[in-house]
Amino acid sequence: MISSLSGTVLAIDAGSAVIEVGGIGFLFAATPATLAKLHLGSEARVLTTLIVREDSLTLFGFHDADERDVFNVLLGVSGIGAKTALAALNTLPPDALRRALAAKDERAICKIPGIGPKVAKRLMLEIGDKLGAPLNSPVMSGAGTVSEVASSGEALAADVLAALVNLGWHEREAEPAVQQALAKLPDGSIAELLRLALQILGSRR
Repeated sequence: MISSLSGTVLAIDAGSAVIEVGGIGFLFAATPATLAKLHLGSEARVLTTLIVREDSLTLFGFHDADERDVFNVLLGVSGIGAKTALAALNTLPPDALRRALAAKDERAICKIPGIGPKVAKRLMLEIGDKLGAPLNSPVMSGAGTVSEVASSGEALAADVLAALVNLGWHEREAEPAVQQALAKLPDGSIAELLRLALQILGSRR
């Protein structure tokens, strides 16, 4: 079992990256949040989960243990495979997923590609409290809600901008596209915002 990779980042694209370890390049799929933390030519370490099938070996990379743990718990739900589990993390990062499960927010869970109402109900039933409480629960106050939303938007924008820069876009060119994407999709996930920003940048060329 390959549980982590440490080496030089050789390539990054919209959904995967390659890290060279001991002369061997390991390709792994990852969320935009994880990819945003990688830089071409730099040393990096990612935690991994290897999915073994009869006809394939697929590696998934994560920037921290919490993201990997949530991914592995999702894999234990009937009807959810590795691609859907990764899509879940693209749409709802670990703490957002915890909050959606705690609130039994079926609508939020159904935003995950490949998950409809039936699977959402099964996910809520089978996971229950296995993920525990949110690790970074916000302290709510009279004025706290607005600041929390603003902070969340800034964090999303920063992650999407970092991912675009890693994909080869210049920061001065990418930042307006990120802001435009955020304006169009204020409730979008990192993956959705990254896709839209790439579309915006592509239309300008």
